[in-house]
Formats: sequence, structure tokens, C-alpha cells
Amino acid sequence: MVNKLNQTIWPAVAADPKHPVAATGWVLAPGASVTISIPDHWDVRVWARIGCSFNGAGTGHCLSGDCQGKFQCGSTWGEFPSTLAEFNLNAWQNMDFYDVSLVEGNNLPMYINQSGGKTPDPMSADGCTKAGCTRDANASCPAALRVVRGGAVTACKSSCLALGGDQMCCLGQWSSRAACDPTKWPVDSAAVFKKAEPFAYSYVNDDATSVLTCSGECSYRITWGVSP
Repeated sequence: MVNKLNQTIWPAVAADPKHPVAATGWVLAPGASVTISIPDHWDVRVWARIGCSFNGAGTGHCLSGDCQGKFQCGSTWGEFPSTLAEFNLNAWQNMDFYDVSLVEGNNLPMYINQSGGKTPDPMSADGCTKAGCTRDANASCPAALRVVRGGAVTACKSSCLALGGDQMCCLGQWSSRAACDPTKWPVDSAAVFKKAEPFAYSYVNDDATSVLTCSGECSYRITWGVSP
């Protein structure tokens, strides 16, 4: 996990009791990184928190991505909206599935590189694919979707999270792929997110351009930052 931002971040994972890791919370100053060992069949989400303050007992609060006020997160996900790295390792025929997801909204720009497997890495080291490079969705977030804390935009909600309703959340009569159409939402958060991170999930049915795979023994690097 690498922090290429100009602010301190607190990466986190939701604990997976069946496949535990040594820690579920970390702190990374600008330019810092941390490497962890992950177990086979790991099926988790990784995100980063900002604006955190914790006491010696490891309790406190974060401006975004907070996980119930704990430095070491439990089995629940952090507060939405937050940019997610999703992993399902060795899920099918020795193949990993992974992605960056903004389905629940965005709080920080993120991209993932993979190495060591049999599948070529589709992402360049500076966060670019053939579809485009990594940008900060908060910078172009419409007013209706902004989360403002401490006088700054700390996150950008999805239309589902901000506006609610079956249409924006692709439920009920809008649950099919044909009916789940972001261009018909009052505010098209999917277009905002796809422009910022073309390789990421921008809404729930955005599978075709967003599911990445790696076969064999793969390693992963999650980077928080934008492309040069």
C-alpha cells in the first residue's frame, strides 16, 4: 500500500475472520508505504481514511472512511462514501478477481497494480490504462453529491447514496441491466466517476470495463494518488 498523496492517510481493511491478517489498520505519511502478507482466498475490501485522530487506546474519529472510531477496523466496512479496492483471491481456477470501486462513492483517488502472475498488468506504474489515467473525482464532484467537512470536499457520494430511491440504486423495476441507466438519473454520478477513473466500477452494473483478473501467484500494489 503506497501513499502518493500530499496528506497522511489511514488505510484499512474489514476483518475477514476466516482469513485473518496481522492488522486491519495502518497510517501512511505522504510518500510512505507498507507491505503485508495476505492469505489465499482473501475476499475483502481495502480503503483509506483521512483526517483521523486516535488516542493511545486506538479509538478516535476520521473525516472520511471512519470504521466505528477504531484504528484497527473490525468486520464492518468503513463509512461511505469511500474508494474501495476489492479482492477475491483464488476465486476460480487459480484466478484472482480485483477492482477499484466507486459504486459507494469516492473519497480518494486510487489504482491497483499487479505483478508476479501470468496475466499482464493492465495498469501502468503511474495509474494509467488504455482507457485513461487516474484523477481525483472530488475535484469534479457536483454540488448535490459533495461531502464537505472542515470546510473542504472530503468525498463525493454516488447518486444512490446522495439521492436514494430504487432508480438510482438500481433496485426493483430498475434492477435489470437495461433499466439501470445512469444517464437517466437526476445526477449522473457514474459519468463523474468514470471520467476520473476509467478503469473503476462507476456503478453497480459497470462490470464490462472494471473487473480485473490475475492468474497464478500474484502480488498487488494499491496506490492512493493521481497520475502525473
